[in-house]
Amino acid sequence: MTASTTRRTTASRSRIAAFGAIAVAGTLILTGCGDHTDKGSGSGSSSASSSAPLAGKLPADIRKAGVIKVGSDIAYPPVEYMENGKAVGVDPDIAAALGKQLGVTFDFQNGKFDQLIVGLQANRFNAIMSAMNDTKDRQNGIDSDTGKKVGNGVDFVDYFTAGTSILVQKGNPKGVKSLDDLCGQVVALQKGTTSEGIAKAQSTKCTKDGKKAITLQTFDTDPEALLRLKQGASVADLNDFPVAAYNAKTSGGGKDFEVVGDQIEAGPYGIAVSKENTQLRDAIQAAVAAIIKNGDYQKILEKWNVSQGAVTEAKTNGGS
Repeated sequence: MTASTTRRTTASRSRIAAFGAIAVAGTLILTGCGDHTDKGSGSGSSSASSSAPLAGKLPADIRKAGVIKVGSDIAYPPVEYMENGKAVGVDPDIAAALGKQLGVTFDFQNGKFDQLIVGLQANRFNAIMSAMNDTKDRQNGIDSDTGKKVGNGVDFVDYFTAGTSILVQKGNPKGVKSLDDLCGQVVALQKGTTSEGIAKAQSTKCTKDGKKAITLQTFDTDPEALLRLKQGASVADLNDFPVAAYNAKTSGGGKDFEVVGDQIEAGPYGIAVSKENTQLRDAIQAAVAAIIKNGDYQKILEKWNVSQGAVTEAKTNGGS
C-alpha cells in the first residue's frame, strides 16, 4: 500500500468483497510478507513473442530484455502476496495479462512500500505495481506530511479503484463506527500509506475538536499491524477496503476481525512509471485498455471477488 513516497494523502497504495484464505497470526507473518529483500517472484506473462499485439510500443531495451521489473510490497493479500515462493493476487494476475499484450514478463521484486518510489527513481525497477494510490502529491514528488518537494514524481496508469476501511476486532468491542471514534485510541497501520495520512489528518481534527489525539503505531508491513489489532494492542487498523474485507473474511475463519463504517476517500490504484519513461507508460496504458476491452481484466477481478473496484478506461494520472 502519504509520507514522502506514500502508497496507497500520504501519497496512497490504497489497495471489494471478501476473498480466499490467509491467517493473520503466525502464518500471516510467514507468507513472505516479512521478507523485503529485492527477490524476483517469477510472476508474469510468457516471454516476448511476435504474437503480442502491443510489443512494438515498448522501449527497445525492454522489448529486447523481455522483462519489465516491477517493484512491489508483496504483503497485501489479496492484491499481492507470496504463496509457495511466488507472488500471487490481483496485481500479479493483471500483470500477467498485460505481459501477454506486450510480449514481456512482469517480474515482481519484493520491497518495502515506502521505498518503492525511491527504487523506481534509482532505476532498480521499471515500474511499481503495489496497490499504490495515484495521487497528485505522488505525481508531483511532494511529501504530503510537509508539503515539500522531495523528488521528480511519477506518472501513473490507473487500473483499479479502492478506498480506506476501518478494521476492528470481531464484535467491535470499542464500538468504533467512524474515524471520530478513534480519537484518544491506539491505531495500528502500515507506514507510508494513504491510511497513515488519513489517520494523521483525523488525529489533528481530534485535537481541534478538543479531544485526545490518536496514538499511531506504524509498521513496515500490514501483517504486523494486523497482529497488533488481533492481540488487542490497538483498537483498529486502517486499510484498503479489499484487504480489510479479505482479512475480515479469512483471519481465524472469519472470527478475528470485522469492517466498520463506510469506505474513506476512494481513489485509483496506479501502475507507477518514471516521468522520463513516457514510452513505457504509454505502452502499459495501451495494454490496460486492451485487457479491459477483451474481457481479461473483468475475469481477473471476478476471480478475486473485487469487481466493485473495476475501472472502465485506462487513465493516466487520474488521481486527485
